Amino acid sequence: MGLFQIIAVLLTLTALMAYINHRFLHLPQAIGLMVLSLAFSLGLIGLAMFVPQVDDQARRVLDQIDFDAALLNGMLGFMLFAGALHVDMGRLWSQKWPVALLATLGVVVSTGLVALMTWCLFRLLGLDMPVIYCLLFGALISPTDPIAVLAILKTLGVPKNLETKIAGESLFNDGVGVVVFLALMGVAGFGGHGHDQKATALMIPAHVDVAAAGHVDVTAPPTHAETEITGESQQAGGIEPGEVAVLFAKEVLGGAVFGLMIGGLAFFMLRSVDNYQVEVLISLALVAGGYAMAATLGLSGPIAMVVSGLLIGNHGRAHAMSDTTREHLDTFWELIDEVLNAVLFVLIGLEVLVLTFDTINLEAGLLAIPMVLFARLIAVSLPMSMLKRFHEFTPHAIKVLTWGGLRGGISVALALSLKESLGNEAPESFQAILFMTYAVVVFSIVVQGLTMPRLLKRLNLSSN
Repeated sequence: MGLFQIIAVLLTLTALMAYINHRFLHLPQAIGLMVLSLAFSLGLIGLAMFVPQVDDQARRVLDQIDFDAALLNGMLGFMLFAGALHVDMGRLWSQKWPVALLATLGVVVSTGLVALMTWCLFRLLGLDMPVIYCLLFGALISPTDPIAVLAILKTLGVPKNLETKIAGESLFNDGVGVVVFLALMGVAGFGGHGHDQKATALMIPAHVDVAAAGHVDVTAPPTHAETEITGESQQAGGIEPGEVAVLFAKEVLGGAVFGLMIGGLAFFMLRSVDNYQVEVLISLALVAGGYAMAATLGLSGPIAMVVSGLLIGNHGRAHAMSDTTREHLDTFWELIDEVLNAVLFVLIGLEVLVLTFDTINLEAGLLAIPMVLFARLIAVSLPMSMLKRFHEFTPHAIKVLTWGGLRGGISVALALSLKESLGNEAPESFQAILFMTYAVVVFSIVVQGLTMPRLLKRLNLSSN
């Protein structure tokens, strides 16, 4: 199938499922589309038991889509900008310390805790999994997904300060999570199998290639010493802690500065004209061109899009747009956001076809859910305990932030990109990590997403 045919099939499936959900299920769109696409995928798996050609054809189509590149290198920038466009900068600034700590320290703490529990889980299940894979799983599953979070928050009557914490953290911690993920890849010395192409898909250009730093030969399979995070592995290969700090500063801080620069340029252009067609085009160019340029410069595209979206959505909306432009710009980006969200959640459901269903994977997936929730509880509690003397929190904030920390497409995309980067070097038990990722994502979107309104009402925090 060609690109146009694939897009046509995806849009047709998405529209059909959106209709069924709106007409019969009446679920929030993100959850309804996820449920329907999962049901569709499981139906294909069941049908393939009698007609094997169905499964082969479905897998060929999914292979052509390249989910991780489609999200990380295409859809993500538009969706983050659209989400940030409607976040109140004043409220976000008032919550700056909780958001900053949750998006940085929270991600690091969660990564370590998940990795430790995952290593113990694999030993319990009798699976031979190097420590580095456990750490990589911790990094890819720890960031909350802004796309999933914002899609669910739209339907809830959460107190504004708490909503700002949840939305702000989710907008920033995916960029931090990707940097942590990439740093661990560098420490391990993974870089072969099309590294340059996957680095681009991860918003990190080829300058991160550890071979360029002279530390490790990425053309050779990693040795056991290179896959264990020990003192010996630091000497055997991988990037040094100082380089991780430089990478973090360049990606995150550099991405924020770059977002301010391009957002400021777009602001002056918007202020100099009064034509909503031209102004919508400027915003579109800001996202497409800015995201591509950030990847070229080795900066975090997601962070840049969030910062520029906040600037245009607040300062730009107040000082550079007429009422007509504001109305059309909001309508345009709301439509972009809704369409891409719908396609994304259908894709997440369809990608279940790549999983291997067996007893070990099912056990690992089911046990991963409470593990990740426990790590999330600790990762939220620690920063908030540090700030409780200086910052006033909404009652039951830890409970809501823990249960509202949804995972989504970014975790799935990182897991698939890791699988493709490792190629034949991935251990046979790596399928368990893919299954665990999907289990956590599906549970968080469907179960946590559906029960959030009930939790908020029980805690007397919902205005709906």
